[in-house]
Amino acid sequence: MALSLLFIVLLRFLAGLMVWVMIFMVLLVVAYGIFYCYMQYVQFKGQPGADVSITDLGLQTDFTVYLQLQQTWLAFTIILCIVEVIIILLLIFLRKRLQIAIALIKEASRVVGHVMSSLFYPLLTFVLLALVIAYWAITAVFLSTSSSVVYKVFNNSECDFSRQTCDPQTFNSSNISSLCPDAECMFAFYGGETFYHRYLVLFQFYNLFLFFWCVNFVVALGHVTLAGAFASYYWAFRKPDDIPAFPIFSSLGRALRYHTGSLAFGSLILAIVQVIRVTLEYLEQKLKGAENRFAKFLLSCLKCCFWCLEKFIRFINRNAYIMVAIYGKNFCTSAKDAFFLLMRNIVRVAVLDKVTDFLLFLGKLLIVGIVGIGSFFFFSGKIKAVEEAAPSLNYYWVPILTVVFGTYVIAHGFFSVYAMCVDTLFLCFLEDLERNDGSAQKPYFMNKDLMKTLQKQNSG
Repeated sequence: MALSLLFIVLLRFLAGLMVWVMIFMVLLVVAYGIFYCYMQYVQFKGQPGADVSITDLGLQTDFTVYLQLQQTWLAFTIILCIVEVIIILLLIFLRKRLQIAIALIKEASRVVGHVMSSLFYPLLTFVLLALVIAYWAITAVFLSTSSSVVYKVFNNSECDFSRQTCDPQTFNSSNISSLCPDAECMFAFYGGETFYHRYLVLFQFYNLFLFFWCVNFVVALGHVTLAGAFASYYWAFRKPDDIPAFPIFSSLGRALRYHTGSLAFGSLILAIVQVIRVTLEYLEQKLKGAENRFAKFLLSCLKCCFWCLEKFIRFINRNAYIMVAIYGKNFCTSAKDAFFLLMRNIVRVAVLDKVTDFLLFLGKLLIVGIVGIGSFFFFSGKIKAVEEAAPSLNYYWVPILTVVFGTYVIAHGFFSVYAMCVDTLFLCFLEDLERNDGSAQKPYFMNKDLMKTLQKQNSG
């Protein structure tokens, strides 16, 4: 937790330096790849059998065969050179948008600093998700164990009572045993013949559908709550004096009072797609032994399409919830406005999204790495200063992996809030540019650093 807070503070003051260091490291890694591939190309030059072309070699199942060819390393060198040139050209043409991304990252750190309670909101999300998971699991277990033992009449003669259900306790005194002497009341199967037992699988799917719907609703509630709190900071003309005293609680109250229908509708769409994906997985398991290649190919295509559809809906929902928090409109209108707003600024979206995602990924990786290495040296007893305090363990990897997992969960909670802040500020920034022109009647609400980066100012 302390390292996550420290990283967010560093982003506020060193965001520009960290972004450019990251870009420089990417260029350095690609340049080293070019050097290594070229040296391999030179090394294989003149060796017997290395001058065979890839087309003459044909398709080989062993990939290491291609690594013995001079032409392979030449192709790698050319491809990496093209990648390096493309990255450099993108940096030249997109340097202005990179500066905007850096300014937004700095502003996000400033906002999180003023709304510190947002960093602890994931605890509420965790509690709500735990309740949803517990309810789903208990219901699924009750459904799975609700079957009863079914007994049926078995006999070797041709009696009309054959295969009928029976009760072992009253069977000997019934008319069946007297009319059919060789009949026996024996166990048949677990289950039942009622409507409930016949459609038990459908009830399990219905329970799963409710689980997806509730989980998506809890996540959507978090998005709208955080977006509302961060948007209240951005649209405050005098920052931070004009923001509410308790922005998270105010935003949570608005979300529950006014936007519950929008959250339910957006999460419903995503839940339907997820249930369809689970159904496709279920059908694939049922058809695993089938020899119909067309059916397998069709299922694979459907799974791929619905996977892409789920990712797209998640992206649309996230930005729609931000627009719901800003304007208070319904889900469909907010989704349409967010989509067209992003399409009008598609280059800015691509640059900012990738820069922010990679930077936050590096942050999580750094925090998990530091805590993991520290816990390894502590639990393995390699630190002499705390050797006596460290417990004697037979399998010290168990607490190490537990600490690493817990660290990732905490870091992911912090950085998910930070990522939501960046996305909210970005949409507010785009709206600010389209709605306002810097005049006294329509002043910009962005901070001075963003206005300086865009070479804009308020005339009033």
